[in-house]
Amino acid sequence: MKYVPEPFRIKTVEPIKMTTREYRRKAIEEAGYNTFLLRSEDVYIDLLTDSGTSAMSDAQWAALQLGDEAYAGSRNYYDLEDAIREVFGYRYVVPTHQGRAAEHIMSKLLIKPHDFVPGNMYFTTTRLHQELAGGKFVDVIIDEAHDTTNPHPFKGNVDINKVQRLVDQVGADRIPYISYETCVNMAGGQPISIANLKELRRFCDKYHIQIMLDNTRTVENAYFIQQREPGYSDKSVKEIVKEICSYTDGCTCSSKKDCLVNIGGFLAMNDEQFFTDAKAQVVIYEGLHTYGGMSGRDMAALAQGIRESVATDDYIRYRVEQRAARDPARRTRDLSRRPAVPAACRSGAVPGPVAGGRNLCRDRRPRHGARKRVIGARPGDRQEPSAQAGTGAADHPAPGLHPGAYGLHGRGYRSAVPTAG
Repeated sequence: MKYVPEPFRIKTVEPIKMTTREYRRKAIEEAGYNTFLLRSEDVYIDLLTDSGTSAMSDAQWAALQLGDEAYAGSRNYYDLEDAIREVFGYRYVVPTHQGRAAEHIMSKLLIKPHDFVPGNMYFTTTRLHQELAGGKFVDVIIDEAHDTTNPHPFKGNVDINKVQRLVDQVGADRIPYISYETCVNMAGGQPISIANLKELRRFCDKYHIQIMLDNTRTVENAYFIQQREPGYSDKSVKEIVKEICSYTDGCTCSSKKDCLVNIGGFLAMNDEQFFTDAKAQVVIYEGLHTYGGMSGRDMAALAQGIRESVATDDYIRYRVEQRAARDPARRTRDLSRRPAVPAACRSGAVPGPVAGGRNLCRDRRPRHGARKRVIGARPGDRQEPSAQAGTGAADHPAPGLHPGAYGLHGRGYRSAVPTAG
């Protein structure tokens, strides 16, 4: 695997506690092998998630000192609005404290009881908010997404035929929007293609259905498009990001990933009435629409992070390739030597093993051995947080994937591989 050098210089470091193998074994046993119950100070390399764990730049830290903490009309809001328009292209912006708050507001406004919301797999909070609003999630991702051995380059794509069948069954008027996620989290960060999004846009225009983007990892997805999709190798990541968003009607975003901040999110859209309604809702649940649960300084850091994420292609190339280098499937070409828990044979935005049903215990929890073998590092485990809601097992069949992921922090860890001990 070719080494991709870091496109940044380290200025500040955080001391961490050095531990022994026995200390770590005791800690994970006391946590019941639940990585979410480990104390951060006991973890040498924390790969639980990349959400909110990015190291901010010097320019972002400087922006914190320029926070306008006015209750109404903060200048940082207007700068954030400008950054989102510049990079993503949406007309209207409602800030929220993080992505799930944006999902909550969007679901309350767009979904009616007994609606159906098709999506390319689901994220836990996204689906829950859809169901709390009275809707029913329908998985319309391509079948290849459920097969870890399939080398399809864009396993996040929507199967248009599945959407057509849903329209035929329930009618387009009961489908408020397609929930379309870039670098599908629960599929191991598998990307979508521009070709699929354009086809979906034509389909939705025919039936007057909106496309609402989960914009959390669109910058990463744009890099995969640049590398894998014909006709895009000469386009910048910034250009591709703008094109992706142009085919959608709005988005929710957790800014704690691509946007390189520790907290924050937003809901963005092009429809003025939707914006007006969202402003009324954000006051109830988050705060006035010009801060939405965020401090002025946090909005300042977010605006800077959005611009930095696409300023050049260097950082996102480094980030994606760093994670690909950690992917067991890419490091091991000999199939007989691959891990017992299978990894996706083509890496996405979230590296690490993606276990199928055959690797689970009777209670559907990943085997403890998979966790115990990660010495000194805390991986993420999606099974308990991803438990499916519903009235019965028949309504929610077991998914084909139960991902455990390694969430590398943005600009937080260098590419050296530690030795176990």
